[in-house]
Amino acid sequence: MAMLILNGKKAGLTEIRQSVNTLRQQGYSIEVRCTWESGDVARFVKEATLSNITRIIAGGGDGTVNELVDAIATLKQDADEMLVTQLNKSEIAILPLGTANDFATACQIPTGVEAALELALTGKAYSIDIAQANERYFINVASAGFGAQVTVDTPVELKDLLGGQAYFISGLVQTLNFSPYQGKFTAQLANGQQISQEGAGLLGAICNGRLAGGGQNLAPNALLNDGLLNVFLVSHFPSTALKQVIDELIDTSINGEYVTRMQVTNIVLESTQPLPVNLDGEPTLNKKHTISIIPNAVNLVLPDDSPVLG
Repeated sequence: MAMLILNGKKAGLTEIRQSVNTLRQQGYSIEVRCTWESGDVARFVKEATLSNITRIIAGGGDGTVNELVDAIATLKQDADEMLVTQLNKSEIAILPLGTANDFATACQIPTGVEAALELALTGKAYSIDIAQANERYFINVASAGFGAQVTVDTPVELKDLLGGQAYFISGLVQTLNFSPYQGKFTAQLANGQQISQEGAGLLGAICNGRLAGGGQNLAPNALLNDGLLNVFLVSHFPSTALKQVIDELIDTSINGEYVTRMQVTNIVLESTQPLPVNLDGEPTLNKKHTISIIPNAVNLVLPDDSPVLG
């Protein structure tokens, strides 16, 4: 048996109803729940767990996937031993219904409703990492600074009209009035070395997955099961260095003067003013963000040849 937790905004899509009915006629047992308000996903996860439903499908965009992962990780903290044991058996799957579906796209999960549901019901679940940012969790990317602000300030109407390109267009407009954030970062590298750097920063991305911002390939070599976060940070630069910054961004194999790349197990971002950080598109705002990898935290249904598996 599986439970499909469907973003309430997508509940009226005829294709979903038809696909669920078709799969039920083929013998699959699918419970459907639709979100209405904050806290619904956590309530549905607990309901599924207590009903011994181990496969839970997130029907929505990256934000819905984030809610499901965050609900499972948070429930594990507060639950009794029996419920934690059941939660550890839970397997999550994805029905991509969002604007960009960055996480699902990088995983090569089918975009068609029926194909995605079929994989969600029959595919194999793999143990993967997630990340914790202060008291919350994410599965794909935490974007900081300017990148986070673009996601927050991009109008829903623009996303509906242009899809992932909306973030790019919105970003071009916002760069005209953007001021860098003053602060520092401290990171624990993959080899155990700790580094720290102070200065003015424009944006950063802490990646467990590969894509964000409407298909931007932020961490092309990131894996979901390597116990590492792929980080890139862009320092403030003069307008005369724009071409150099673009070159450093395009060549993902180098660390440049303004673009820093590294693999870490944890990183702390501190700023003199509240720094916006988006967790899979869900906004947070703090002066200090402590972000750490949690290896083998959830079981995710993926295609057997998914490129995000090591």
